[in-house]
Amino acid sequence: MTDGGRRLVYMDHAATTPARPEVARAMLPYFSERFGNPSSLYALAREAKGPVEEARRRVAAAIGATPEEVYFTSGGTEADNWAIKGVAAANRRKGDHIITSSIEHHAILHSCQALEKQGYRVTYLPVDEFGRVEPGAVEEAITEKTILVSVMAANNEIGTIQPIKAIAKIAHDNGVPFHTDAVQAIGAVPIDVNTMGLDLLSLSAHKFGGPKGIGALYVRKGTRIGTFIDGGAQERGRRAGTENVPGIVGLGRAIELATADIEGHNRRLAAMRDRLIQGILGTIPATRLNGHPTERLANNVNVAFRYVEGESILLMLDALGIAASTGSACTSASLEPSHVLTACGLAPEHAHGSLRLTLGDVNTERDVDYVLSVLPGVIERLRKMSPLTPERYE
Repeated sequence: MTDGGRRLVYMDHAATTPARPEVARAMLPYFSERFGNPSSLYALAREAKGPVEEARRRVAAAIGATPEEVYFTSGGTEADNWAIKGVAAANRRKGDHIITSSIEHHAILHSCQALEKQGYRVTYLPVDEFGRVEPGAVEEAITEKTILVSVMAANNEIGTIQPIKAIAKIAHDNGVPFHTDAVQAIGAVPIDVNTMGLDLLSLSAHKFGGPKGIGALYVRKGTRIGTFIDGGAQERGRRAGTENVPGIVGLGRAIELATADIEGHNRRLAAMRDRLIQGILGTIPATRLNGHPTERLANNVNVAFRYVEGESILLMLDALGIAASTGSACTSASLEPSHVLTACGLAPEHAHGSLRLTLGDVNTERDVDYVLSVLPGVIERLRKMSPLTPERYE
């Protein structure tokens, strides 16, 4: 990949992905000649309404749902907010207790914190050193006032995949609905809402080759959830606002492509991921892998380097044409250490030295070679500049 003649190695696909060419082509007509409002009744509107419903069918097919259980949103953040706050509002008479994990995306954590200010109680479950939630901890946390359990399918920073099927069963055995933030999992982990026992699921198109600004919330039929945005009758009266037709069409095409061959896609990415992990750990001392060694997303590499700052690593890599991250894109401007890494037991000074490399379709073995050829020098240079580096380190 090049950027104005400059080499660009893009390894931040957990932050966002480039839209697939097929997706962009599918969207294009709905910006111009097929611009109708799907809520209107004339022919031009019907030209927009049909593709919206076709996209809904594609999303439903990709996760094993029915089209009537899929609601379009502005993205994963809105879907997470709606799931948490909507269930809380609809079940206030039943209870006021929510269970989630300490390593959720901030869309979940901040939604829960907002509810705490309204008098709800939230249990933030701990994770082990690999970032996994113990299903037994969910069982212990449930009370007669619990109205929702929400645990993400796969973590956006360290790539750890959660045992959501087991957690969902525990929730259901206790009569509690289960929500999962699957924003990082769609296209990377096979999802079937019925076999996994999911009642609500959030997803976002730009994480799997679709456009930004569009997502969806799956709501199992019969699940009690309140309306999140009041206004018109769109989305069967549950989510008001004129439909983002180009975005919805793009989401439908993107999820269809992303879930067509997950196994083959993962095989290719995992080979590059493992080369990166082995190369980094094998050549750079005082380095550790963050996240689960095997139960992790096929494209995720997250490593912590002692004695250096992650922001400095990013700046030096960027000068070399490598786009990476220290963690979630939503907190990239924060000076606080990653809440995910500290929850896994890393000391703040070690968490600050983390680097996340996430692979995608645009990456090649040459990209891996390039990163492995320059990263050791970057870390060594920064360590020589750091007052934290001892004379000898391992």
